[in-house]
Amino acid sequence: MTPAPEETEARHRFVRRVLWGVLWANLFVVAVKVFVGVRAGSLAVLGDAAHSGVDALNNVVGLAAVRVAHEPPDEEHPYGHGKFETLAALAVVSFLSITVFEIGSGAVRRLFGSGAPPAVDRMTFLLLLGTMAVNILVAASEARWGRRLRSQFLSADARHTSADVLVTISVIGGLALVKFGWEAADAWLALVVAALIARSGWEILRNTIPVLVDSRAVEAGRIRRFVREVPGVLDVTDVRSRGTLGGDAYAEITVVVDGAMRVEDGHRIADDVEGRLAAQGFAGVVVHVEPPEEPPARAPVSGRRPPGAG
Repeated sequence: MTPAPEETEARHRFVRRVLWGVLWANLFVVAVKVFVGVRAGSLAVLGDAAHSGVDALNNVVGLAAVRVAHEPPDEEHPYGHGKFETLAALAVVSFLSITVFEIGSGAVRRLFGSGAPPAVDRMTFLLLLGTMAVNILVAASEARWGRRLRSQFLSADARHTSADVLVTISVIGGLALVKFGWEAADAWLALVVAALIARSGWEILRNTIPVLVDSRAVEAGRIRRFVREVPGVLDVTDVRSRGTLGGDAYAEITVVVDGAMRVEDGHRIADDVEGRLAAQGFAGVVVHVEPPEEPPARAPVSGRRPPGAG
């Protein structure tokens, strides 16, 4: 059983709408942070701007991926195109890796005497606080819509944006230390920024890799216990599942029914099993119905004694 085409189209349309709104918000944040970073000469702020720039680039990639992901199943992709959205979430990690390298290498150069310390004033703090408020709203909105729309990309990008909030808080703290006389604080905080971004990338990897390698969506034993409760099911043998429960999760199972049962009754049990699993969050379920295995026939017992017997 699969979701209705109208439901799927509505879901992807809302995902695209959210991504467009987030893209414009991220572009605004990038522009402000670049202005502040250049004006103050702060490596940490420019690194934060690069992090936000990756957010905006992620949104562009996401818009393209979601457009492909909503395409219905075809001959080459019988399970649909949902994994394109997962691949887009994985692309986020690639962009994060580049950002971590650039920020980290720049911080090391600053620590070894390359470049002047930043010039911090009141406007620097006010503008950064404003961008932080925008990021908090964006992250909360993406996380909420990611759950409601069951979008892996929105959820991944929400975590990335949340990390951006932490980065901005760290940058503001570092600039405060610079203002109080610790000139190296900007470079050290840039390294902290790089570490936070790397952690965000690891969390995305941890959630996307299992989907790409077809890890089980639900423990097989749990599905067996649930399906055995369906009236008419005598046993459950082969159980396979993949994907993300509540999103693009698929299951294929074999149920054992009474061998003397009519074909119509067997189909009714299969439909019942499919409906129950769909209600648990599976997008597609295939049920094979089989009779019980007959015990192997015994060899006929002959009254003749074997040769050589006394």
